[in-house]
Amino acid sequence: MADSNIPNGGATPAATPPEGAEMQMPSLQILSQYIKDLSFENPSMGVNVQRPQIEFTVDLQARRLQENGPFEVVLKMRVNAKQEEKPVFLLEIAYGGLFVLERVPDEVLQPMLLIECPRLMFPFVRRVVSDLISDGGLPPLMIEPIDFAALYRSRMLQAQQQPEQPQTV
Repeated sequence: MADSNIPNGGATPAATPPEGAEMQMPSLQILSQYIKDLSFENPSMGVNVQRPQIEFTVDLQARRLQENGPFEVVLKMRVNAKQEEKPVFLLEIAYGGLFVLERVPDEVLQPMLLIECPRLMFPFVRRVVSDLISDGGLPPLMIEPIDFAALYRSRMLQAQQQPEQPQTV
């Protein structure tokens, strides 16, 4: 038989906000995604292409468009394909997204912008790249998922290892 002197039958009460206060959870909202810049060169025109060597680079940029306004995150990809040192194709894309981040603590703002936002954009830019290459008469390029967290950590480590440059005013 349960002891009636123990409140809630001994269960630990759930954490609740003080009376009149609402829990303010951080939020991330995608306003739009778009191709900001695109270049595709196809000198081989898909003729006799067999397993080209692929060079692939990724770059990220994030900035606030206006005070208390949305952030723009730009995911840049460069895909350079060669076969026997001859160019097969060159694709450069800057794919942008507008994001509203609310109630996000300052210490996690940069990781949200450079990890979570690109992670949400990636499937769409991957489809654009695959379709464009395929429409150029080449086999579609299936880009493997990118670990944006590892990319972020690598960039932060690289920035820490570079000696600080003296700033002039």
